[in-house]
Amino acid sequence: MAKNIKFIIGIDEVGRGPLAGPVAVCAFKMPVNFETKPFGKIKDSKKLKPKQREEIFERLKILKKMGEINYFVCYESARKIDKIGISKAIKNCLEKALKKLKIKPIECVVLLDGGLKAPSIYKNQKTIIRGDEKERAIAFASIVAKVSRDALMCRLASKYPEYSFEVHKGYGTKKHCESIRKNGLSCEHRKSFCRNLFIDKYDIT
Repeated sequence: MAKNIKFIIGIDEVGRGPLAGPVAVCAFKMPVNFETKPFGKIKDSKKLKPKQREEIFERLKILKKMGEINYFVCYESARKIDKIGISKAIKNCLEKALKKLKIKPIECVVLLDGGLKAPSIYKNQKTIIRGDEKERAIAFASIVAKVSRDALMCRLASKYPEYSFEVHKGYGTKKHCESIRKNGLSCEHRKSFCRNLFIDKYDIT
């Protein structure tokens, strides 16, 4: 790795497919010499149990307070997703999360999961298929994004108890679809994602 590279940034998104709630992107920054062995085997957040994710997240929060690492999670709302589309929404989140890190592009390597791409100013970037299983920085970003978004959906559940967001986190489970058909859409639902669930009595334009 080049001598000028001081940090590794991992980026992952959570919430691309749900029927409700925002999409979230985390940019996770760690020094190139950051010791990850104490965390044991880290993998895709979706393959960890909720308790495992939360325990790792709590440790990362402490390290962030100590200044050893840094991360930011940015969101785009359901309304914004309906307006500009999910791909553009994710791109917006990614750019905002990177900006919040306030890091010089020349000083970092950016590792992105799946099909994500950073702005072209980040010359040292690499998109990695199943990156959350191969790169620790991406795995940490995945965990932070997942825990943060899940917590947000639980908060929304208290505002919209009829949808049980705390259970499915906005994803299109059978129970969630049934509650949508029964109650219609809330302000947190992505209308463009829910069209096939409705008959004419609901206005989803």
